[in-house]
Parts: sequence; C-alpha cells; structure tokens
Amino acid sequence: MEQNPPFPSPDELRSKLSEFMKTNFGDKVSFSTFAQPETAEAGGDEKPAKPDADEFGFNFLPRDIKAHLDRFVIKQDEAKKVLSIAVCDHYNHVNYLRQLEREDTARAEETEYAKQNVILVGPTGVGKTYLIKHIAELIKVPFVKADATKFSETGYVGGDVEDLVRELVQKADGDVGLAQFGIIYIDEVDKIAAAGNLVGRDVSGRGVQTTLLKLMEETEVPLRSANDIQSQLQAAFEFQKRGGQAKRETISTRHILFVVSGAFERLKQQVSRRIAQGQIGFNAEPRQVMDNELFQHVTTQDFIEYGFEPEFIGRLPVRVVCEELTADDLYKIMKFSEGSILRQYERSFRAYGIEISFEDEALRLIAAEAAKEKTGARGLLTVWEKLFRDYKYHLAGSGLTQLRVSIELVQEPARVLERLMAEGHRQEEAALVQSAIMFTDQFKAQHGLGIQFDDSALKRLVERAEAERMTMPELCAHLFKDYQFGLSLVQKNTAQESFVLTAEAVDAPDKFLSELVVRSHYPLAPAEKD
Repeated sequence: MEQNPPFPSPDELRSKLSEFMKTNFGDKVSFSTFAQPETAEAGGDEKPAKPDADEFGFNFLPRDIKAHLDRFVIKQDEAKKVLSIAVCDHYNHVNYLRQLEREDTARAEETEYAKQNVILVGPTGVGKTYLIKHIAELIKVPFVKADATKFSETGYVGGDVEDLVRELVQKADGDVGLAQFGIIYIDEVDKIAAAGNLVGRDVSGRGVQTTLLKLMEETEVPLRSANDIQSQLQAAFEFQKRGGQAKRETISTRHILFVVSGAFERLKQQVSRRIAQGQIGFNAEPRQVMDNELFQHVTTQDFIEYGFEPEFIGRLPVRVVCEELTADDLYKIMKFSEGSILRQYERSFRAYGIEISFEDEALRLIAAEAAKEKTGARGLLTVWEKLFRDYKYHLAGSGLTQLRVSIELVQEPARVLERLMAEGHRQEEAALVQSAIMFTDQFKAQHGLGIQFDDSALKRLVERAEAERMTMPELCAHLFKDYQFGLSLVQKNTAQESFVLTAEAVDAPDKFLSELVVRSHYPLAPAEKD
C-alpha cells in the first residue's frame, strides 16, 4: 500500500504557491509575507512586538522641505510653502502622539487632531505628483500613488480602496510600523465627483468618496483582503504555524497622510460664473480675473456643488493651488530642475557616444512649442520626442560625437539632420582610415614587415567595414591573417621588407598573397608569359 507523500512544510508550500502564482498570473502577482512577531516557543505566548517604526523620525522645518522641492519643481512657490507647513504640522503631531503614548496611553487616545490631509488643485503637468513624491523621498516614508478613476470605472469595490493602505506596507518592505506613517496620493479625484449631470457615475463616485472618507479619518484596515486568495492562503499557513490560533492583523490609518488632486477643469467655469455674478450691481467695479488666478478663489461650497460630499471635502482642510506653467516656466524647468528632461536626453545621447549641448535660444523655442500643448511639463516630453526621435535613430553609430542644438536645428530639424548625417559619415570614414593605418603600424611592430594600403585599398576597406558592420581591426585581422607567414617567405626569397597592398588585396587577400609568393620564387615568370 502506497503511503501518502509527507505534507510539505509552510516554507516549501509557500515556495510552490509562489511559483504557481507566477506561472499563471505573471510578475503582477507575488507571494510575500508580512513581518511576524516571534513566539517564545511552539504553542507558547507571543513575545511582545517591538515598538512600531522606532527608526522613523521627523525633524524638518517648513523651509527645509520647500528648499528641497525648489531643486525639482519650478514655480508653485505658494503651493510648496503650504505643503511644507501641512507636512510639518502632520508629522510633528505624529511625534507628539508617539511620545505621549509612551508616557500616558489614555491621554494619547483622547487627544484629538484635525489631520492635515491635502487637496491639490491645478491643471495637468504642473508638478502636483512630483511635489508629493519628493516630499515622501525627503522624509523617508513609503509613498503610494493611484488614480481615482480605477475605483469608479470598475463599479466600486470597497476592498480596492483599502488596497492603497496595503500597498504602503509592501512599499515599506512589510514594515507595518513604518507604513502607518506613509503618504497616499490619489490623482484625478475630480473624476469621482457625483454631480447631477454625471448620472452614470453618481453611485460609484459617492461610494468611493465614502470609503476614502473612512480611510482619511481613522480606521483599521486588514493587512489581508478578503477578496485576495493569495492573502487568505497565506493566512491559512500562518494559522497552521500558530497551532490553530487565529490573529487578525490590521494597520491603522490614523497617521497616514492623504493627498488628493485633480485638474478640476469644470471648476474654473463654476468659479468664473460666481465671481461674475458677485460683481453685478451699480456700485460693483468689474474685476478682471485671469484664467491662472481662478483657482485661487475656490471655496468649500464650490467643491460641494462640483459633486463632493461635504464630509469628504471637510476631511481635506489644506487646499493647495498649483498655477499653470508658462513658456518661461518650461524653459526654467529644462535649465534648472534637477529632474529636467534635458539631463535625460544628455544621458540618452551619451549612451550612443554623442555629447549633446544646447543654445539658450533653442531651448526657449522648444519651451514655446511645449506651451502650445497645454499639458504643462508633460508637453516638453512630447516636443522633445518628436524633435529628436530621428536624430537618435540616424546619428547613433554614425561616427558623430558632438551635437549642438541650435535655433536652426529646432526650426528645420530634417535639413540639419541630413547635413549632420553627411558630416557623421565623413567622420566615420576618417576614423576607419586612421584605424587601418594603425593596423599597418602594429603589423610592422609585431612582425618586422612593413605593409601599406594605397588609396584604392583604403577605400575598399572602409566600404567593407561599413557594409559588414565590422570594426577595422576585426576586418584587417580577418583579411590578412596569413600575411605574416606569406610575406616572411617573400622577404626570405627577395629580401623585400615593405609591401604595398591594393584594392585587389582587400577583395581577394589569399589570391593577392599567393601571387606575391609565386613571383618571389619565379621572378621571371610574368615576363616569360608575355
């Protein structure tokens, strides 16, 4: 009677399931574990968990954070100042509560605080995401970004929103203590507005707002989703490992900072109408409000009329307005931002052996063209990609080592590229010729025999090197591999020490060498044939 194979250990089973998940679902699914407190012994009481994220500390001033943001984000001075203050207030309160919890737990529980959650308003491409991402990097907390549209468009599943909190734990490498001080950033939140004229999204939008509202206040989120089979299987393993003792692990959202953002295009029209209506009257002086300034006049009531629940918008007390970027701003982004696309393209061309440099006036032309895209800094990528895609394709490997981006190049890229390709080809040919001459020098140094390529030979060598995509040293070594031995025979027979190689030697090296050797043995043979 066959015996059943031994049941695998939890580690073996976890490894097999991880392999199964990857095979069936690809790299999008991983099988991971959260850090577990160790037990004193099998079946015994658990050791007390270490204090959460003892390593985490916050000691920044608002001006420290703004100075850091100034390195990466151009303009948006007011937004950077407001964000810096909100972040400092939030994490200073976190520090206070952690200290209080060590001294007086009951008092810490009773301490109320209006969390400084943020709503970022402004057009696309002005740096909203960039601001929050670099704040998280500076203060060393996990950062999660998501689009609100993915919650509304899937019909709203409550667990989906809570997955944002679970993702913080993943970003913290399973450190729940650190994850509870992280930052969750939700973009395109204006798309979940439940306005009356957006009937198809009302239920979904309100549902997502309600769930987000719970997270933004204070709630306990299970580390494992009930809808996630992987997490439930992992819980079953740990249930077995604990000897049948179940434990529901959660993470508190009390100290997680929430930031939501959106372009709110419809809000501009709404605010514009309200301002215009407020100016009607005999004594009212018409006030001209520029498009960039409209967001500065947004009120809580505007958000409610836009389609947000009063409770939801009330949990976002910090309102940050980002201004639209002008062509001059885009120029400064390219010139001075540490994350500039200009640096990215310098690295791209350098990988092809080309050093690229820029004239200021050329950059201003690029900025003006990008401003027409009306997508903020994202317009720069669009313009740069269109302008330089053919340059990368044709100049890579062309022999060109320097590229100067001038006004002429920006205005007439095709004509300048054609000229550069011709110049690059000439430079490549010159480099190949020089490499062929170096081969003759090395041949003489190694074998004591002088060889020289005439003009016809150099021309054919260059043509073959380009056609066969070989380096000149590789080509010459291949063509003339037997020449040391053959020419040594000629030297022995005739005392000749220097030889001129023609195009015939390049096209048929063995035949050319054989004829030299034969003539060295029978010097009168050609005359006799005549």
